[in-house]
Amino acid sequence: MSRFVLEGVVTSNACNKTVTVLVTRRVMHPKYKKYVNITKKYHAHDEKNECGVGDRVVICETSPISKTKCWVVVNDGVEGARL
Repeated sequence: MSRFVLEGVVTSNACNKTVTVLVTRRVMHPKYKKYVNITKKYHAHDEKNECGVGDRVVICETSPISKTKCWVVVNDGVEGARL
């Protein structure tokens, strides 16, 4: 079973071992055939509290860690993070 891998920007690191990541996707609108930006926020587990606000990170889907966390930070920084 493959796991989803997403890339986004950290918007908050206020909680301990948790970061909020904003992921932006470009999707074609079904009726108007125009590309629109879809944004969604995910809570991700950051074990070492290394991520700061504004960092680009790669997150990977995992088993639930808490009520809202089912993603984990794979790589702090996108350079060389292609999985």
